[in-house]
Amino acid sequence: MIDKECGYTPSNNMRELIRDNAMLLPAISRFDISFGFGDSSIDKVCLDNNVDTDTFISVCNLLSGYQYSHRHISLPTLINYLQRAHISFLDIMLPKIRHHLIEAINYSESNEVALLLIKFFDDYVVEVKRHMDYENHTIFNYVHRLLDHEIDQNFTIEEFSINHQSMTEKLKEIKDIFIYHYKQRDNDRLSAALFDIIICERDLMAHFQVENSLFVPAVKDLENRLRTKPHTNKTDESDNTTDTENSQFCALSEREKDIIRNIAQGKSNKEIADQLCISVHTVATHRRNICSKLDIHSPAGLTIFAIINHLVDINEVKPI
Repeated sequence: MIDKECGYTPSNNMRELIRDNAMLLPAISRFDISFGFGDSSIDKVCLDNNVDTDTFISVCNLLSGYQYSHRHISLPTLINYLQRAHISFLDIMLPKIRHHLIEAINYSESNEVALLLIKFFDDYVVEVKRHMDYENHTIFNYVHRLLDHEIDQNFTIEEFSINHQSMTEKLKEIKDIFIYHYKQRDNDRLSAALFDIIICERDLMAHFQVENSLFVPAVKDLENRLRTKPHTNKTDESDNTTDTENSQFCALSEREKDIIRNIAQGKSNKEIADQLCISVHTVATHRRNICSKLDIHSPAGLTIFAIINHLVDINEVKPI
């Protein structure tokens, strides 16, 4: 059962999630999760599809109106989700709407109003493409450089956030013009096209919320962490080793860092699960992922890693 106060958790199964909100189907697709998952838990489905569970749950909770947090977001996973959403809008949803509009209205060279409406829609699509291309090629590449510890002193994600628009206003205008001003009988096809516009409008707004409420705050946290770290001389051979270690560190999600911190404090899987309000199965899954990412397979090794990377103070560590 879904806890309406806490929202989705890793132990909920995907069937429960879809029953609770069928509008999450596009989100599942944009995480590149295959259907046919039966009664599997969210955690298992994410693991099977190589998707960060915390990121998936945060997005689904946000879209369903439940409590969410950006603290445990995996930025590579979220960027992949956002890029796939862009493909969905530009290659599927907007072309489908245009096709249906042309079928629905009296579109001919003698119908100047219809020509203007289609041109209005085409101009809007160009704006959306420009907006999403900028995110794909500039903003997401900026974040990938941050993940590689390359700090841009001339740009921050705040500059993107200030001017970030949902791209729904003009789509709403097109819809309203058809509803309130375009006179035409036999509107079954036009009604279907307008319904597609309404769905696209809602989807674009949800996409905007994911970017503003999850992506931007997670990038700000990354910027803050990088800007408070002392700079190292990368020409030094020993510093190259440090860069490799830092790369491994940044590959960890915030939840995985929490797991390592608790392991270093000598806690069992059950104690960690109770501390973080997740299932023991989820803790075990995170531990497997951590060991795979770091190539460290013993509690002692993970404890040393935690101390070196300042996840715990040495005084917090249970004697190895």
